[in-house]
Amino acid sequence: MKKSLPDDDLRLPVKLDSTSNGEYWPRAPDAALREAQRSAMESALDNARRLGMSRREYLASTCGAATVFLALNQLGCGGGRYQVTKQSTLDPAAANEKLTGKEFIFDVQTHEVSADRVWWKEGQPSLANFLKTTPQADCGAPAWARCFTDDVLIREVFMNSDTQLAVLTGLWGDPLPMLTEEAARTREKVAQLGRDRLRIHGVVQPTIAPWEKIADEMRSQAETMKLSAWKLYTVWGPTGEGWWLNDEVGRRTIEHGIALGIPIFAVHKGLPLSGMNPEYTRPKDVGPAARAFPKATFLIYHSGYEPDITEGPYDPKATRGVDALIRSLEENGIGQNGNVYAELGSTWREVMKKPDEAAHVLGKLLKHVGEDRILWGTDAIWFGSPQDQIQAFRAFEITPELQERHGYPALTPERKAKILGLNAARVYGVDVAAVQGAQARDEVSRARAEYANAPMPSFQTYGPRTRRDMLRLLDFTRGLPD
Repeated sequence: MKKSLPDDDLRLPVKLDSTSNGEYWPRAPDAALREAQRSAMESALDNARRLGMSRREYLASTCGAATVFLALNQLGCGGGRYQVTKQSTLDPAAANEKLTGKEFIFDVQTHEVSADRVWWKEGQPSLANFLKTTPQADCGAPAWARCFTDDVLIREVFMNSDTQLAVLTGLWGDPLPMLTEEAARTREKVAQLGRDRLRIHGVVQPTIAPWEKIADEMRSQAETMKLSAWKLYTVWGPTGEGWWLNDEVGRRTIEHGIALGIPIFAVHKGLPLSGMNPEYTRPKDVGPAARAFPKATFLIYHSGYEPDITEGPYDPKATRGVDALIRSLEENGIGQNGNVYAELGSTWREVMKKPDEAAHVLGKLLKHVGEDRILWGTDAIWFGSPQDQIQAFRAFEITPELQERHGYPALTPERKAKILGLNAARVYGVDVAAVQGAQARDEVSRARAEYANAPMPSFQTYGPRTRRDMLRLLDFTRGLPD
């Protein structure tokens, strides 16, 4: 097996570092997580020797991933755990039983930036200045921006993971790092490799210009770009202030989207954007908007999760975090068959490192929002390939003790299949059987099968990892997202 990286640069196959998606402060691993990382690497190297495999070959296997999940079980106190055993760290069949699957995986949150347009200005602060400093910028492409664009998305999402269909969703800022027409070009590039592999969102920033201009831009996108939904950042504004889904700005945006025949709105809630007023990222407006617009469907990205809050049992008085989303829905009569979906991008990636907290987040969403109203998202490519997130979700369980104590449903294979893709398929009108049948013979599946014979995943993350990284980003953007 060829090696693209030296052995002394080995990384664990489940990425447990402090990388954020650039929307929240990185959180350094605590002592317990660092010990789990150390234990996992030590066990992985020992297991590789026992099996007569190279270290890199072992880490790229499902046994390598099982070794990390077994170490993470040390961090739980009986609430959540990964269904792996010592045997699965040495027996590929035992590891595959828990970490592989045939679910339809539909990732509703992926990202890239444009490399075909200079959306930054030399000598002026921009996100580009930060991206240039990251390890990924040295990927070997002739232009640094190409290290964060469509080719990387295709490799990490469709080659290095089991994802079958994804949504390329928009970013915030002025100018935008990715325009809707650029997302459409990526969709067409992916379509040359496989049918119905990528959907796109249209970005709406309603406070950046007079409403007449915003309305015309929405109309133009709807008529020419074949949008699947709108992406809204209520926390973002050119002056650092946001807006609400149920204020005048929000109401006219939703009304116009519905009138244009695209009644699906993906809304960033949780993960406060650095430099913005965090109040607008909280989901208290979700319930009132969903009640006022029953013909609209709201996909709540990140489920209201905020990294500085420890998620526990549901608190009906909460004003932040996942509980605040649940509270807003319940106070407005939005039940389990309502028009609001909770999405897991970055949220699952953060809590999967803390099994008990992960059990509470998933348990609360299953109990209060419902198994048919939870969506799979990963925030790729900022965390590299989402395969470790997929494997973690497949292996995770809410313990019977926690289920009984809080009335949480069990995280059964059937419920996992709904969350991993079937729920999103219903939202976006995807015929799963037809899509899977067509994809089985497309170029992506053929390339993935060939790649599987000699996989070379980097286990690399691309976002800011330290407080210094984020301070550099804030310095470049004057404290505002760019």
